[in-house]
Amino acid sequence: MGEKVIALSDLRAQADVPEIPADAPAPDGLLADALGRPLRDLRISVTDRCNFRCSYCMPKEVFDRDYRFLPQTSLLSFEEITRLASVFARHGVTKLRLTGGEPLMRKHVDDLVRQLATLRTPAGEPLELTLTTNGSLLARHAQALRAAGLSRITVSLDALDDEVFQRMNDVGFPVADVLSGVDAALAAGFGPIKVNMVVKRGTNEHEIVPLARHVRDQYGPQVVLRFIEYMDVGATNGWRMDEVLPSDAVRQLLESTWPLVPLAARAPGETAQRFAYADGRGEVGFISSVTRAFCGECNRARLSTEGKLFTCLFASRGHDLRALLRGGASDVQLAAVVSSLWSRRADRYSELRSASAASGVARQRIEMHYIGG
Repeated sequence: MGEKVIALSDLRAQADVPEIPADAPAPDGLLADALGRPLRDLRISVTDRCNFRCSYCMPKEVFDRDYRFLPQTSLLSFEEITRLASVFARHGVTKLRLTGGEPLMRKHVDDLVRQLATLRTPAGEPLELTLTTNGSLLARHAQALRAAGLSRITVSLDALDDEVFQRMNDVGFPVADVLSGVDAALAAGFGPIKVNMVVKRGTNEHEIVPLARHVRDQYGPQVVLRFIEYMDVGATNGWRMDEVLPSDAVRQLLESTWPLVPLAARAPGETAQRFAYADGRGEVGFISSVTRAFCGECNRARLSTEGKLFTCLFASRGHDLRALLRGGASDVQLAAVVSSLWSRRADRYSELRSASAASGVARQRIEMHYIGG
Protein backbone atom coordinates (compact mmCIF):
# COMPACT_ATOMS: atom_id res chain seq x y z
CA MET A 1 0.00 0.00 0.00
CA GLY A 2 2.86 2.39 0.74
CA GLU A 3 3.19 5.16 3.27
CA LYS A 4 1.03 8.26 2.88
CA VAL A 5 2.72 11.56 2.33
CA ILE A 6 0.78 14.68 3.26
CA ALA A 7 1.98 17.48 1.00
CA LEU A 8 1.98 20.96 2.50
CA SER A 9 1.03 23.62 -0.01
CA ASP A 10 -0.75 26.92 0.08
CA LEU A 11 -1.82 28.20 -3.30
CA ARG A 12 -4.22 30.84 -2.03
CA ALA A 13 -1.87 33.66 -3.03
CA GLN A 14 -1.46 32.39 -6.59
CA ALA A 15 -3.91 34.52 -8.52
CA ASP A 16 -3.73 37.20 -11.17
CA VAL A 17 -5.70 40.43 -11.30
CA PRO A 18 -7.48 40.11 -14.65
CA GLU A 19 -7.22 42.83 -17.26
CA ILE A 20 -10.48 44.58 -18.07
CA PRO A 21 -11.28 44.06 -21.78
CA ALA A 22 -12.02 47.22 -23.70
CA ASP A 23 -14.64 45.82 -26.06
CA ALA A 24 -16.35 42.78 -24.50
CA PRO A 25 -19.93 42.16 -25.72
CA ALA A 26 -22.78 42.90 -23.32
CA PRO A 27 -24.00 39.85 -21.33
CA ASP A 28 -26.77 37.96 -23.12
CA GLY A 29 -27.07 34.87 -20.91
CA LEU A 30 -25.41 32.70 -23.55
CA LEU A 31 -21.76 32.79 -22.48
CA ALA A 32 -19.85 29.61 -23.45
CA ASP A 33 -16.27 28.50 -22.89
CA ALA A 34 -13.67 27.38 -25.43
CA LEU A 35 -15.23 23.91 -25.52
CA GLY A 36 -18.78 25.17 -25.92
CA ARG A 37 -19.82 24.65 -22.28
CA PRO A 38 -22.25 27.27 -20.94
CA LEU A 39 -21.92 29.03 -17.57
CA ARG A 40 -24.88 27.95 -15.43
CA ASP A 41 -23.69 27.20 -11.89
CA LEU A 42 -21.70 29.40 -9.49
CA ARG A 43 -20.37 27.86 -6.28
CA ILE A 44 -19.54 30.42 -3.62
CA SER A 45 -17.31 29.60 -0.64
CA VAL A 46 -18.40 31.89 2.20
CA THR A 47 -15.73 30.73 4.68
CA ASP A 48 -12.55 28.65 4.63
CA ARG A 49 -13.19 27.45 8.21
CA CYS A 50 -14.79 24.19 9.23
CA ASN A 51 -15.52 22.53 12.57
CA PHE A 52 -14.78 19.04 11.16
CA ARG A 53 -11.35 17.66 10.27
CA CYS A 54 -12.26 15.01 7.71
CA SER A 55 -9.12 13.34 6.42
CA TYR A 56 -10.12 13.66 2.76
CA CYS A 57 -10.61 17.43 3.00
CA MET A 58 -9.02 19.09 6.07
CA PRO A 59 -6.77 16.56 7.83
CA LYS A 60 -6.02 17.53 11.42
CA GLU A 61 -2.26 17.12 10.99
CA VAL A 62 -2.29 20.04 8.52
CA PHE A 63 -5.25 22.13 9.66
CA ASP A 64 -4.29 22.30 13.32
CA ARG A 65 -4.48 25.15 15.84
CA ASP A 66 -1.48 26.82 14.19
CA TYR A 67 -2.99 26.86 10.69
CA ARG A 68 -3.67 30.40 9.50
CA PHE A 69 -7.15 30.77 8.11
CA LEU A 70 -8.09 33.91 6.21
CA PRO A 71 -8.70 37.04 8.31
CA GLN A 72 -12.20 38.52 8.29
CA THR A 73 -11.05 41.53 6.27
CA SER A 74 -9.99 39.24 3.41
CA LEU A 75 -13.43 37.67 3.03
CA LEU A 76 -15.89 39.06 0.56
CA SER A 77 -18.69 40.92 2.29
CA PHE A 78 -22.26 39.77 1.66
CA GLU A 79 -22.79 42.85 -0.50
CA GLU A 80 -19.71 42.02 -2.58
CA ILE A 81 -20.84 38.42 -3.02
CA THR A 82 -24.30 39.56 -4.12
CA ARG A 83 -22.86 42.06 -6.58
CA LEU A 84 -20.63 39.44 -8.19
CA ALA A 85 -23.47 36.91 -8.26
CA SER A 86 -25.63 39.43 -10.11
CA VAL A 87 -22.89 39.77 -12.75
CA PHE A 88 -22.77 35.99 -13.19
CA ALA A 89 -26.57 35.84 -13.43
CA ARG A 90 -26.45 38.18 -16.41
CA HIS A 91 -24.12 35.72 -18.12
CA GLY A 92 -26.54 32.80 -17.69
CA VAL A 93 -25.97 31.44 -14.18
CA THR A 94 -29.22 30.02 -12.83
CA LYS A 95 -27.97 28.28 -9.68
CA LEU A 96 -25.90 29.52 -6.76
CA ARG A 97 -24.50 27.08 -4.22
CA LEU A 98 -23.12 28.34 -0.90
CA THR A 99 -20.26 26.20 0.36
CA GLY A 100 -17.19 26.40 2.59
CA GLY A 101 -15.47 25.15 4.63
CA GLU A 102 -18.65 24.86 6.60
CA PRO A 103 -20.89 27.71 5.38
CA LEU A 104 -23.00 27.80 8.54
CA MET A 105 -19.90 28.92 10.47
CA ARG A 106 -20.19 32.28 8.68
CA LYS A 107 -22.26 34.50 10.96
CA HIS A 108 -25.68 35.62 9.69
CA VAL A 109 -25.40 33.62 6.46
CA ASP A 110 -29.21 33.80 6.20
CA ASP A 111 -28.75 37.53 5.54
CA LEU A 112 -26.65 36.61 2.50
CA VAL A 113 -29.35 34.21 1.32
CA ARG A 114 -31.91 37.01 1.68
CA GLN A 115 -29.80 39.29 -0.53
CA LEU A 116 -29.19 36.61 -3.16
CA ALA A 117 -32.91 35.80 -3.26
CA THR A 118 -33.53 39.21 -4.83
CA LEU A 119 -31.45 38.37 -7.92
CA ARG A 120 -33.07 37.43 -11.22
CA THR A 121 -32.00 35.86 -14.50
CA PRO A 122 -32.20 37.90 -17.72
CA ALA A 123 -35.64 36.32 -18.21
CA GLY A 124 -36.78 37.58 -14.80
CA GLU A 125 -36.71 34.22 -13.02
CA PRO A 126 -35.32 33.82 -9.47
CA LEU A 127 -32.08 31.89 -9.11
CA GLU A 128 -31.96 28.48 -7.46
CA LEU A 129 -30.23 28.99 -4.11
CA THR A 130 -28.63 25.93 -2.53
CA LEU A 131 -26.28 25.23 0.36
CA THR A 132 -23.97 22.33 1.21
CA THR A 133 -23.32 21.66 4.89
CA ASN A 134 -21.87 19.01 7.18
CA GLY A 135 -25.13 19.27 9.13
CA SER A 136 -23.56 20.05 12.49
CA LEU A 137 -25.24 23.47 12.79
CA LEU A 138 -28.23 22.81 10.57
CA ALA A 139 -30.83 22.18 13.29
CA ARG A 140 -30.45 25.72 14.63
CA HIS A 141 -30.34 27.44 11.23
CA ALA A 142 -32.77 25.50 8.99
CA GLN A 143 -35.87 27.59 9.67
CA ALA A 144 -34.07 30.92 9.18
CA LEU A 145 -32.48 29.73 5.93
CA ARG A 146 -35.85 28.65 4.57
CA ALA A 147 -37.47 31.94 5.55
CA ALA A 148 -34.63 33.83 3.85
CA GLY A 149 -35.30 32.10 0.53
CA LEU A 150 -32.92 29.13 0.35
CA SER A 151 -34.20 26.58 -2.18
CA ARG A 152 -32.34 23.36 -1.36
CA ILE A 153 -29.91 21.81 1.10
CA THR A 154 -27.27 19.12 0.66
CA VAL A 155 -25.87 17.42 3.77
CA SER A 156 -22.55 15.55 3.90
CA LEU A 157 -22.76 12.30 5.87
CA ASP A 158 -20.11 9.60 5.42
CA ALA A 159 -21.33 6.93 7.85
CA LEU A 160 -24.32 5.93 9.95
CA ASP A 161 -22.31 4.11 12.60
CA ASP A 162 -21.35 6.66 15.24
CA GLU A 163 -17.85 5.29 15.84
CA VAL A 164 -17.01 5.33 12.14
CA PHE A 165 -18.51 8.78 11.66
CA GLN A 166 -16.66 10.31 14.60
CA ARG A 167 -13.42 8.77 13.38
CA MET A 168 -13.97 10.29 9.93
CA ASN A 169 -14.88 13.79 11.11
CA ASP A 170 -11.98 13.50 13.61
CA VAL A 171 -13.54 15.87 16.17
CA GLY A 172 -15.86 13.42 17.92
CA PHE A 173 -19.06 14.91 16.47
CA PRO A 174 -22.01 12.47 16.85
CA VAL A 175 -23.98 11.29 13.84
CA ALA A 176 -27.26 11.77 15.73
CA ASP A 177 -26.80 15.54 15.62
CA VAL A 178 -26.40 15.51 11.84
CA LEU A 179 -29.56 13.43 11.51
CA SER A 180 -31.34 15.95 13.76
CA GLY A 181 -30.25 18.62 11.30
CA VAL A 182 -31.79 16.67 8.42
CA ASP A 183 -35.01 16.31 10.40
CA ALA A 184 -35.06 20.05 11.15
CA ALA A 185 -34.50 20.90 7.48
CA LEU A 186 -37.40 18.67 6.43
CA ALA A 187 -39.60 20.24 9.10
CA ALA A 188 -38.67 23.69 7.77
CA GLY A 189 -39.94 22.74 4.33
CA PHE A 190 -36.79 21.64 2.52
CA GLY A 191 -37.23 18.55 0.46
CA PRO A 192 -36.11 16.46 -1.09
CA ILE A 193 -32.78 16.87 0.68
CA LYS A 194 -29.60 15.42 -0.82
CA VAL A 195 -27.25 13.51 1.47
CA ASN A 196 -23.73 12.98 0.11
CA MET A 197 -21.51 10.10 1.22
CA VAL A 198 -17.86 10.15 0.19
CA VAL A 199 -16.82 6.49 -0.11
CA LYS A 200 -13.22 5.72 0.77
CA ARG A 201 -12.07 2.15 0.35
CA GLY A 202 -10.80 0.67 3.60
CA THR A 203 -12.56 3.31 5.68
CA ASN A 204 -16.33 3.37 5.27
CA GLU A 205 -17.46 1.14 2.40
CA HIS A 206 -19.14 -1.17 4.93
CA GLU A 207 -21.47 1.75 5.74
CA ILE A 208 -22.97 1.95 2.24
CA VAL A 209 -25.87 -0.45 2.74
CA PRO A 210 -26.67 0.55 6.37
CA LEU A 211 -26.88 4.23 5.43
CA ALA A 212 -28.98 3.46 2.36
CA ARG A 213 -31.33 1.33 4.46
CA HIS A 214 -31.70 4.07 7.05
CA VAL A 215 -32.49 6.71 4.43
CA ARG A 216 -35.01 4.43 2.67
CA ASP A 217 -36.78 3.43 5.86
CA GLN A 218 -36.67 6.77 7.69
CA TYR A 219 -37.19 9.28 4.88
CA GLY A 220 -38.20 7.56 1.64
CA PRO A 221 -38.26 9.95 -1.36
CA GLN A 222 -37.72 13.00 0.90
CA VAL A 223 -33.98 12.30 1.06
CA VAL A 224 -31.81 11.35 -1.92
CA LEU A 225 -28.60 9.56 -0.97
CA ARG A 226 -25.66 10.14 -3.31
CA PHE A 227 -22.35 8.27 -3.29
CA ILE A 228 -19.21 10.22 -4.26
CA GLU A 229 -15.95 8.64 -5.33
CA TYR A 230 -13.02 9.73 -3.16
CA MET A 231 -11.37 12.51 -5.19
CA ASP A 232 -7.85 13.89 -5.54
CA VAL A 233 -8.85 17.41 -4.57
CA GLY A 234 -6.15 19.60 -3.05
CA ALA A 235 -2.71 18.43 -1.93
CA THR A 236 -3.13 17.57 1.75
CA ASN A 237 -5.35 14.49 1.82
CA GLY A 238 -2.75 11.95 0.66
CA TRP A 239 -5.07 10.71 -2.10
CA ARG A 240 -4.33 7.33 -3.65
CA MET A 241 -6.18 5.60 -6.48
CA ASP A 242 -6.32 2.33 -4.53
CA GLU A 243 -8.57 4.05 -1.97
CA VAL A 244 -11.18 4.85 -4.62
CA LEU A 245 -14.18 2.52 -4.65
CA PRO A 246 -15.70 2.90 -8.13
CA SER A 247 -19.34 3.88 -8.35
CA ASP A 248 -20.09 0.74 -10.36
CA ALA A 249 -19.01 -1.36 -7.37
CA VAL A 250 -21.17 0.72 -5.02
CA ARG A 251 -24.17 0.36 -7.31
CA GLN A 252 -23.70 -3.40 -7.59
CA LEU A 253 -23.56 -3.64 -3.81
CA LEU A 254 -26.86 -1.78 -3.49
CA GLU A 255 -28.48 -3.77 -6.28
CA SER A 256 -27.70 -6.98 -4.45
CA THR A 257 -30.17 -5.77 -1.81
CA TRP A 258 -32.60 -3.53 -3.74
CA PRO A 259 -33.19 -3.54 -7.52
CA LEU A 260 -32.47 -0.17 -9.13
CA VAL A 261 -33.93 1.47 -12.24
CA PRO A 262 -31.89 4.08 -14.16
CA LEU A 263 -33.33 7.60 -14.39
CA ALA A 264 -32.68 10.26 -17.01
CA ALA A 265 -30.66 13.35 -16.10
CA ARG A 266 -32.78 16.33 -15.11
CA ALA A 267 -30.54 18.88 -16.82
CA PRO A 268 -27.34 19.13 -18.88
CA GLY A 269 -24.22 19.13 -16.71
CA GLU A 270 -25.80 17.10 -13.92
CA THR A 271 -22.96 15.38 -12.07
CA ALA A 272 -24.84 12.40 -10.61
CA GLN A 273 -26.08 9.30 -12.40
CA ARG A 274 -29.56 8.77 -10.97
CA PHE A 275 -31.29 5.52 -10.12
CA ALA A 276 -34.69 4.86 -8.55
CA TYR A 277 -35.46 2.01 -6.20
CA ALA A 278 -37.71 -0.38 -8.11
CA ASP A 279 -40.12 -0.48 -5.16
CA GLY A 280 -40.64 3.29 -5.30
CA ARG A 281 -38.86 4.10 -2.01
CA GLY A 282 -36.88 6.99 -3.45
CA GLU A 283 -33.68 7.26 -5.45
CA VAL A 284 -29.90 7.22 -5.18
CA GLY A 285 -27.18 8.94 -7.16
CA PHE A 286 -23.57 8.21 -8.06
CA ILE A 287 -20.97 10.93 -8.63
CA SER A 288 -18.06 9.29 -10.44
CA SER A 289 -15.56 12.06 -10.98
CA VAL A 290 -12.63 9.62 -10.94
CA THR A 291 -13.86 6.67 -13.01
CA ARG A 292 -16.36 8.46 -15.25
CA ALA A 293 -15.29 12.06 -15.81
CA PHE A 294 -18.03 14.57 -16.61
CA CYS A 295 -15.80 17.44 -17.75
CA GLY A 296 -17.52 17.49 -21.13
CA GLU A 297 -20.66 19.06 -19.67
CA CYS A 298 -19.18 20.93 -16.69
CA ASN A 299 -20.93 24.29 -16.40
CA ARG A 300 -19.63 25.30 -12.94
CA ALA A 301 -17.47 28.21 -11.83
CA ARG A 302 -16.21 28.67 -8.28
CA LEU A 303 -15.72 31.82 -6.25
CA SER A 304 -13.35 31.51 -3.32
CA THR A 305 -13.84 32.96 0.14
CA GLU A 306 -11.73 35.99 -0.74
CA GLY A 307 -13.13 36.58 -4.20
CA LYS A 308 -10.93 34.60 -6.54
CA LEU A 309 -12.58 32.95 -9.52
CA PHE A 310 -11.64 29.35 -10.33
CA THR A 311 -12.89 27.71 -13.50
CA CYS A 312 -12.18 24.15 -12.32
CA LEU A 313 -12.35 22.31 -8.99
CA PHE A 314 -8.82 21.04 -9.66
CA ALA A 315 -7.31 24.42 -10.53
CA SER A 316 -4.04 25.70 -9.12
CA ARG A 317 -4.52 29.40 -9.91
CA GLY A 318 -7.40 31.81 -9.54
CA HIS A 319 -8.41 35.20 -10.89
CA ASP A 320 -8.69 37.97 -8.31
CA LEU A 321 -12.11 39.57 -8.72
CA ARG A 322 -11.96 41.11 -5.24
CA ALA A 323 -9.12 43.39 -6.36
CA LEU A 324 -11.33 44.67 -9.17
CA LEU A 325 -14.33 45.07 -6.87
CA ARG A 326 -12.40 47.05 -4.28
CA GLY A 327 -10.50 48.93 -6.96
CA GLY A 328 -13.65 50.58 -8.27
CA ALA A 329 -14.53 48.42 -11.30
CA SER A 330 -18.06 48.92 -12.60
CA ASP A 331 -20.56 46.11 -13.13
CA VAL A 332 -20.04 46.46 -16.88
CA GLN A 333 -16.29 45.99 -16.42
CA LEU A 334 -16.76 43.02 -14.09
CA ALA A 335 -19.09 41.41 -16.63
CA ALA A 336 -16.47 41.93 -19.33
CA VAL A 337 -13.81 40.23 -17.19
CA VAL A 338 -16.04 37.22 -16.47
CA SER A 339 -16.83 36.95 -20.18
CA SER A 340 -13.15 37.04 -21.09
CA LEU A 341 -12.11 34.46 -18.49
CA TRP A 342 -14.93 31.98 -19.17
CA SER A 343 -14.69 32.21 -22.96
CA ARG A 344 -11.02 31.11 -22.73
CA ARG A 345 -11.74 28.23 -20.32
CA ALA A 346 -10.59 24.81 -21.55
CA ASP A 347 -10.29 22.93 -18.22
CA ARG A 348 -10.88 19.17 -18.28
CA TYR A 349 -8.67 17.86 -15.51
CA SER A 350 -10.66 14.71 -14.70
CA GLU A 351 -10.57 13.57 -18.33
CA LEU A 352 -6.79 14.02 -18.34
CA ARG A 353 -6.15 12.58 -14.86
CA SER A 354 -4.76 9.23 -16.02
CA ALA A 355 -2.34 10.89 -18.45
CA SER A 356 -1.16 13.23 -15.70
CA ALA A 357 -0.62 10.33 -13.32
CA ALA A 358 1.30 8.38 -15.95
CA SER A 359 3.69 11.29 -16.41
CA GLY A 360 4.76 11.04 -12.78
CA VAL A 361 4.53 14.82 -12.37
CA ALA A 362 2.38 15.85 -9.42
CA ARG A 363 0.02 18.69 -10.20
CA GLN A 364 -0.58 21.35 -7.58
CA ARG A 365 -4.24 22.00 -6.77
CA ILE A 366 -6.08 24.43 -4.56
CA GLU A 367 -7.66 22.96 -1.40
CA MET A 368 -11.35 22.06 -1.53
CA HIS A 369 -12.23 23.87 1.69
CA TYR A 370 -11.08 27.10 0.05
CA ILE A 371 -13.23 26.96 -3.09
CA GLY A 372 -15.98 24.55 -2.07
CA GLY A 373 -16.84 21.10 -3.42
